[in-house]
Amino acid sequence: MKLIIQIPAYNEEKTIADIIKNIPKNIDNIDKIEILVMDDGSSDQTANLSRQAGANYVFSRKKNIGLGNNFKSGIDATLKLGADIIVNIDGDGQFDPQDIPKLVKPIVEKEAQMVTGSRFLDKNTSKNVPWLKRMGNKYFSKLISQITGQKFSDTQCGFRAYSKEAALQLNLFGKFTYTQEAFIDLAEKGIKIVEVPIAVKYFKERKSKISGNLIFYGFRSLGIIANTTRDTQPLSFFGVPGLLLFVFGFAGGLFSFVYWIIYLVTTPIKTLFIVSVFFMTFGTLLIIFGLLADMIKRVKKTQEKILYHLRKKEFDKFRENSESKN
Repeated sequence: MKLIIQIPAYNEEKTIADIIKNIPKNIDNIDKIEILVMDDGSSDQTANLSRQAGANYVFSRKKNIGLGNNFKSGIDATLKLGADIIVNIDGDGQFDPQDIPKLVKPIVEKEAQMVTGSRFLDKNTSKNVPWLKRMGNKYFSKLISQITGQKFSDTQCGFRAYSKEAALQLNLFGKFTYTQEAFIDLAEKGIKIVEVPIAVKYFKERKSKISGNLIFYGFRSLGIIANTTRDTQPLSFFGVPGLLLFVFGFAGGLFSFVYWIIYLVTTPIKTLFIVSVFFMTFGTLLIIFGLLADMIKRVKKTQEKILYHLRKKEFDKFRENSESKN
């Protein structure tokens, strides 16, 4: 079984070498461990230091394309390189590479297909998490838990492991980040996801390149979550608001009609009646739109199955060709 450690990095020359050197050389039931650094247009010595530290592969871009796009490129690269399990760890030194066996174990034992590190399952490991990030994570995790119908404590953590099967089924669109989108996408496809407690370090003097501005991060992440929910659960996304609008409109219209029957006048309730009709009409349109979107979702599912088989065939062929050359 082949494990590839994927490290997305952007100007991480201060920490990248230590991360690579601290990655375990042996893990139970893993035959081969390789390291892939996805250098997202760094202007420092990230790429050179990664090679010197022992990375098997360093893919460098001339231009920064964002964490979401860089992660997706890394997943494709690891699959081409023949990974059976993929571990993604940030390049900023917050996570301990010695926790990698914890993430790999549930996949090796076939207990899960995606394993994500949680900074909050063990309270002792999250004492130094800034309170603002703690609160933001809490609300985002509750939101993702409600959307997926499962309970998660940390949906923003980038320290994760994916089985080959889960990686092949990942279908992501967010350019800014991928963390919440991956949860929704894989949970919708029936992929088993579990959390394991991991340690985390926070450095007061360092500012995150992704979530440095927490308000900006929050709004961008909410947009990605909304788009993903729209695509995976369109009937709920459009139907529930549509039904609520229709019910409010119907209640207002019924009140207006009863008032008119009793008093035979429309003067105080004319505006209420017009607004009620608008709500009922708009609500009905949303429900119809939800039904149409749900039909499109069925087509999307078929397309994703085709895409899965095409990707699997492509990457298996690429792996076979690489092995035959070696």
